[in-house]
Amino acid sequence: MSMENNHEERRLAFYQNIVDNPNPIWKSENILRLFLPQFTFLMVYIIFSTRSIHYILRPLNQPHFVAELLAGLLLQTFRGTILYDLLAPAKALLGIETIAHIGLIFNMFLTGLEMNLCAIMQARKKATSVAIVGTILPMVIGGLVYDVALTYSKEENTNRFNTNTAHLFCASLLSVTNFPVLAHILSDLKILYTGLGRVALAAATVSDFYNWATFVWLIPFSNGSRHPFVSVFWTMFFVVFCFFAVRPSLGKFLVKKTEKNEWDNYQLSFVVIGVLLCAHVTEMLGTHSIIGALICGLILPRGKFADMVIEKSDDVVSVYLAPLFFISVGVRFKLTIFLARNLLITAAIVLLSCSTKIISTVIATSFYHMPLRDGVALGALMNPKGILPLIMLNIASDKQIFDDNTYSALVLSVLIMTMTVSPIINHIYKPRKRFEKGKLRTIQNLKADTEVRVLVAVHNCRQATGMINILQAFCAANLSPLRVFILHLMELKGRDTAILNVQLEQNHSNHEAAEVENIASIFAELAAEASNTSNMEALTAVSPYETIHKDIYNIAEEKIATLVLLPFHKHASTDGTLEITDNAFKDINQNVMRHAPCSVGILVDRGHGSLSNVKFHIAMLFIGGPDDREALAIAWRMARHEGTHLSMVRILLCGKAAEVDSHAPVHDENQGLLSTVLDSGKEKMLDEEYVSLFRLMAVNNEDSVTYAERQVHTGDEVSLVLDELDKNGYDLYVLGQGKGRNSLVLSSLLEWTDCPELGVIGDMLASNSCGSSSSVLVVQQYGFGGTDFKTSNQGNANNEDVESLFGKRED
Repeated sequence: MSMENNHEERRLAFYQNIVDNPNPIWKSENILRLFLPQFTFLMVYIIFSTRSIHYILRPLNQPHFVAELLAGLLLQTFRGTILYDLLAPAKALLGIETIAHIGLIFNMFLTGLEMNLCAIMQARKKATSVAIVGTILPMVIGGLVYDVALTYSKEENTNRFNTNTAHLFCASLLSVTNFPVLAHILSDLKILYTGLGRVALAAATVSDFYNWATFVWLIPFSNGSRHPFVSVFWTMFFVVFCFFAVRPSLGKFLVKKTEKNEWDNYQLSFVVIGVLLCAHVTEMLGTHSIIGALICGLILPRGKFADMVIEKSDDVVSVYLAPLFFISVGVRFKLTIFLARNLLITAAIVLLSCSTKIISTVIATSFYHMPLRDGVALGALMNPKGILPLIMLNIASDKQIFDDNTYSALVLSVLIMTMTVSPIINHIYKPRKRFEKGKLRTIQNLKADTEVRVLVAVHNCRQATGMINILQAFCAANLSPLRVFILHLMELKGRDTAILNVQLEQNHSNHEAAEVENIASIFAELAAEASNTSNMEALTAVSPYETIHKDIYNIAEEKIATLVLLPFHKHASTDGTLEITDNAFKDINQNVMRHAPCSVGILVDRGHGSLSNVKFHIAMLFIGGPDDREALAIAWRMARHEGTHLSMVRILLCGKAAEVDSHAPVHDENQGLLSTVLDSGKEKMLDEEYVSLFRLMAVNNEDSVTYAERQVHTGDEVSLVLDELDKNGYDLYVLGQGKGRNSLVLSSLLEWTDCPELGVIGDMLASNSCGSSSSVLVVQQYGFGGTDFKTSNQGNANNEDVESLFGKRED
């Protein structure tokens, strides 16, 4: 008993404030000269170190939590130096931890504001089973981990530690899965929308709910209360009261004021008071203040109100206040666990901690006959930790449940469990190229009765409406079935848990909910009309626009799509001209075309009529190359739709216009002019074979298909041919992007294009100066490499040859 009292005195002395220069008024030091400068230095250190570490670890797909924890642990390496005394002096730590605790309270409030218990109640059987087994089995193994940790304390006195409570803490710690951190990892790895990603995120949500429930039971027992069940009972009563008494009336009031836009900063201050009040209630009941903050977030309404609160408070809470908590973790962390005598035990604790989730998940998934590789990957995805286990460890350290070495070893385990997730998934699961060159996923290589699988990516309802006619054209009666995947692209803004609102079918904001519902209804009408549509599936991808193309890649691979349809970054205005919708859409389209796992089509929508009309006129412009052959295959399928008339116009390059561009990229291993000529000759042979097949099977057998040829000798004649064709008033142009043509005149014209993703001809037809009112579908065929847009507008042709054709360019 005396040893416990002495240890408690040493711990309390850690925060003892000794006044060196008493002030005659306040009898204390000047806080402006002591705490504020030190707090400022600490904030600068946190911001600089966290962002630097996060930047360094970005190639490894590490979540921000790892950078924050490493920044806190890095502080321990400065112990004994002037820098450590400047950043974390003993006199200032109590104030710093107080501010950090406030940051934790509001961070948990924002987490609760983004959660939805309906997703937990509606979780599928597989995800629920994985979550339950992944929670119970680690709790059992957690006792073994603590028994190993006890060897740290054998040289001292093991009896001073509350081993019963310690076993419970260690068991609860290993069962935690933090779903916001997991969502960040899945998003970075671009597997959030795969089957494994969905199961992992759903299981993590259920598991996290169980972890919070366990935490409510755990804290009263750790406090040494004589009646811990009383604390649990009153806490549960408070939860029920908030959900069934406070939530209904409060929700109606907040939604009403939000819809009328009556909120201001003064009224929002009542939200802050409510968070602190709920936190104080659960603290008084004997659990923890963050439980009350989480409950406060759960009972508030979603939608516009939640978005407003998150937007106003997220940056301050997540970037500045919450990371202060990791300083307290770093101060408690002891580097002695890396000494030779402790290293073996530390390794054993880390290994056992990391393997418990994987073993339990593999056992659970074996009942669903999942491959071992997927079971291990799913188990690794259940390992990411967050703030909750660190809070448990800090409580255990303060209550003398764990000694310093055990605390440090478990903190290291939390760090390694989270850091190793991305490397493991990258090694054993990350999607690989499934499309072999001998089995190209292209429309041209599909048999007539083979299912056509199309991935349609849209940002809004206007773009969804424009895609309908393209899909209707694939729904010709008595032909191949059509399977459509509608992918709603949404930009990720704010906190990472916003991903969960879409992935787990939680509530969107009012605008987002209406947009999602409208897009789904637009394509639902197509599914009802198309008798041969075997399946239509709605998906949503939420990512930063800089990386959302990777989600499109992976979804197209998983769904084995043959064609990806993308909207142009401009839309038709009331006067018929094209206006920019969002320049970010242009970057997305170009990124998709670089490495897409199937053929890609970009639709320039000018409101092209309807296929329900008596006549729907399509013009297919064919010059040559793989993209044009793919475009012809698409137009050929469209021509089979009743009421559609297809006019194929082959543009023949003659004279200097037919000269081969010696600087064009080749598709074989040889280099030089000869290889370019051979490649060009091969392409011409393939073009002739496919055009001849089209003329034999389509033109001669169907009155709705016509064929014509136009000769072009110079670059100026290209625009003249397009002007002549546009007088026919086609509803839709279908053409190839132009890769592989190896024509000097077209390579030269590419220098002048504003939208290289459309190619030379597509850019002309989409230009407002052209005056065309027709829509344009530009196609890129898979299997011949993506388009490099960084060099596509720089030109590959020889300058002298260009000047001989078009004259000297004026800059």
